[in-house]
Amino acid sequence: MATGASTASGNKLTRWILVALVLGIVVGTTLNYTVEDTSGLVSSFGLVTTTFLRLIKMIIGPLVFATLAVGIAKMGDIGTVGRIGLKSMAWFMGASLVSLSVGLILVNLLQPGVNLGIELPDVGASSGVAATGLSLQEFITHLVPTSIADAMARNEILQIVVFSVFFGVACAGVGEKAKVLVDALEGLSYGMLKVTMLVMWAAPFAAFAAVAAAIAKSGLGVLAVYGKFMGQFYLGIAVLWVLLFLAAWAVLGKRAVALFKAVREPTLLAFATASSEAAYPRTLAQLEKFGCSNRVASFVLPLGYSFNLDGSMMYCTFAVIFIAQAYGIDLTLGQEIAMLLVLMVTSKGIAGVPRASLVVIAATLAQFNLPEAGLLLLLGIDHFLDMGRSATNVIGNSVATAVVSKWEGQLRAEGEPVPEELAQATEPVVSTDLRS
Repeated sequence: MATGASTASGNKLTRWILVALVLGIVVGTTLNYTVEDTSGLVSSFGLVTTTFLRLIKMIIGPLVFATLAVGIAKMGDIGTVGRIGLKSMAWFMGASLVSLSVGLILVNLLQPGVNLGIELPDVGASSGVAATGLSLQEFITHLVPTSIADAMARNEILQIVVFSVFFGVACAGVGEKAKVLVDALEGLSYGMLKVTMLVMWAAPFAAFAAVAAAIAKSGLGVLAVYGKFMGQFYLGIAVLWVLLFLAAWAVLGKRAVALFKAVREPTLLAFATASSEAAYPRTLAQLEKFGCSNRVASFVLPLGYSFNLDGSMMYCTFAVIFIAQAYGIDLTLGQEIAMLLVLMVTSKGIAGVPRASLVVIAATLAQFNLPEAGLLLLLGIDHFLDMGRSATNVIGNSVATAVVSKWEGQLRAEGEPVPEELAQATEPVVSTDLRS
């Protein structure tokens, strides 16, 4: 009964988010055409979206720590952790190579930057995006938190993962003496999933505000100006989704369809808010309901948020070559392959940086002597592009989690009932049944 109620609630929430998206488009377009200065309205809408995202960030740190530490503690040995970690990283590296290659191949075939038809920014103009990248030394240093409190405060997922691994292994080593603590953390994880359900009632409002603000500020006219580029980018996203589905089918068989259905709500939420982080708690809950082991899902998913941002990586190669095409700069095949390999490294571990994709692109442009001013071509439409990137990141990490669960033999058989505690944690907090 709990599972059925939870499913019905999820479907209802999905419908409300879709309605909110449509209303956001209508209201945003109306305001763009009727109000001369929309800055005040955009700021008000932004307050709604920002509040929702802060509510989500409030959940992520405790949820990642509790679920991951408990999962590792119950694994019992460091060998299992290492094996799952190696399988996860192998999948991430393969997915990264495919994502970057899809962007590289399509942008060369479609050539969206050729004959753009708009005035290009001056080569010397500044984009306002810091062209910084993570060196190997900086990346390794960044992995280790100065304190878990600091990592929690800044929502540094990768640092929380590192601490949680050590803590979980330590609890496993202590054994029975740590049982009370592990049980308490397990209770915390289910409590945070319940908090997620409370917060998710605000998701339609956040979706409406995010879309309305973006369109009120830029108008639908920007979509017409950049229609060719955006259309071809979303074609690339569609190709990547097909490849991810085929990869899931190769490992999961027919259950790949059920997987994509299971994560449609968090995917839609990520699309609406242009934030894959906003979808993290719900993605974790849906993957566990799908059948993924808690210990695997709680380990693979947070890692994926740093190492497996498929949509963002595809965008990086697509955008860099687009800028080169717009300025009439021809890159050799060797340069493009070198760029792909560089992005394999520089695109990792910066998920917590605002506008992370733009930061990586800026660093890549500087490294290959391409005009930084080209970023100005993208800034006006980046929100609309980020919606597709964020949704794809959720899909990519969901597939990775399900695949690793299958490889580990920790994917529940189809039709096997959902554990009662998980069903209770994710069912609606407020009943929608009006019957007494």
